[in-house]
Amino acid sequence: MGTLGNITHVIFDLDGLILNTEVLYDVAIQKILDRFDKTYTYDLKMKVMGMKYHKSMELIQKELDIPISPDDLVTESMNNLKELFMKCGTMPGAEKLIRHLEKHNIPMCIATGSSSADYQLKTHSHKDLISLMEFAVRSDDPEVKFGKPNPDIFLLAMSRFKSPPVSSKNCLVLEDAPNGIKAALAAEMMCVMVPDPRLQAIPPAHLVLKSLEEFSPTSFGLPPF
Repeated sequence: MGTLGNITHVIFDLDGLILNTEVLYDVAIQKILDRFDKTYTYDLKMKVMGMKYHKSMELIQKELDIPISPDDLVTESMNNLKELFMKCGTMPGAEKLIRHLEKHNIPMCIATGSSSADYQLKTHSHKDLISLMEFAVRSDDPEVKFGKPNPDIFLLAMSRFKSPPVSSKNCLVLEDAPNGIKAALAAEMMCVMVPDPRLQAIPPAHLVLKSLEEFSPTSFGLPPF
């Protein structure tokens, strides 16, 4: 057994953890807010990070009190993002870890706040890497009743593995967002956080790293690099 747990299954977040997309959201949303002389602050970003996308736009509209509907915010921001998504790269250490786990037959999946349409755009240039996942659960899955920080998406992901883990404690969630860590803890799963370096209030993840390049599989009972 590793020092932090006996992990048999791994669940990855997508945005800001596997793919470098979070900064693209900043650009797309701020482009809209410029019309209203408003700023997409870091604090506001932390509040919405990991939420279902429409829910996050509702909160942005409410917090900034801007004369545009959440539906229009979604539409405009997604139009801004389409071309950007096609060019997004991977986060440091992500590909190495995914290929290592696949080599050792560790079941993996993605649980993301992205909709199915957004997911297809983001992963278009990374199909080879993403294909190593057993499956992906998106925010618009009909069985995901509530988005992060609720545990629904992680519990659903656990149930969909071809050979499910014995316990939720045998699942490791890798996340970059506070709402994602809260969801993992609510699901009673082990969790590693790779936060934005500007984040001040770090939720109580089991391990916090600057990058997935620092991740040591043996800490969780997984095969060494």
